Amino acid sequence: MSREGLTVTHRRYVPYSHAHYAGNLVDGAYGLAMFGDVATEVCVVGDGDEGLFASYSDVQFKAPVRAGDVVEATAVVTRVGSRSRTIDFTLRVVCRGRPDRGESAAEVLAEPITATTATGTVVVPPKS
Repeated sequence: MSREGLTVTHRRYVPYSHAHYAGNLVDGAYGLAMFGDVATEVCVVGDGDEGLFASYSDVQFKAPVRAGDVVEATAVVTRVGSRSRTIDFTLRVVCRGRPDRGESAAEVLAEPITATTATGTVVVPPKS
């Protein structure tokens, strides 16, 4: 079933316990962990196996992720080999906390903010 164009998306609230820096900034590893999760689902859906993440060929941190954000990680299969799959990843901020409006205030962003992009390779077992 593995095919080019297969797309998986996960959304997650970023808890304040993940803020590591001033301004409630979250480290880039948070998004990379989400990329690992969507890559695993790509392998399960496409190949019936969790697969293994082999490498990133590119990672770009484009905008900050903050505690209180809701982020969306999307994986799109762009190349299918006999055992490897090339995947393009995008992490977007779709909601953002608004502490300036109140302790628990937040808003859905009219335009999602692209926070991180990457290209990676996963491998799956050979077909038996």
